[in-house]
Amino acid sequence: MRSRSILLLIPLVLALVACQPEAVPLTEADDAVIRANIQLQVDAGLAGDWDAFFSVYAQDAVLMMSNMPAADGLDAIKQMDWVRAIEWEQSVTEVRGLGDLALVRGTYTLLLDLEGAPRDQGKYLQVWGRQSDGSWRITEWISNSDLPVPPMEGEHSEEGEHD
Repeated sequence: MRSRSILLLIPLVLALVACQPEAVPLTEADDAVIRANIQLQVDAGLAGDWDAFFSVYAQDAVLMMSNMPAADGLDAIKQMDWVRAIEWEQSVTEVRGLGDLALVRGTYTLLLDLEGAPRDQGKYLQVWGRQSDGSWRITEWISNSDLPVPPMEGEHSEEGEHD
């Protein structure tokens, strides 16, 4: 009886899937807007213009950076310790997506305005979503440094030696 019920559901599921609008690939205009927003955020981070810096995030954005807990929501992102960048470049390796979602993959170099801060470099993956007003905003951002984690105090750099 159960297999017969499943067989009866198959045409219904196929009909529902067939009625869904087909996702449209990103346009060149979508790609250009996303890339412009990435550059807008970089320029804002270099200038310390925090209103412009945060303007590229969706209200429900999630930010996942190396060595810290995820920030869930724009309010949580704004409450993180932000420091102006002295140098910041983001290279976009690819932008791809369908419909109202886009994935951006790239690399970055970053030097923060903090005494003794290392020049960081790494990679990132961003998910951008088209908002109800038609704008594109970051909904998820994962970033990872390529630099090795500094040794903990009391550790030696040679393998097997510890204080």
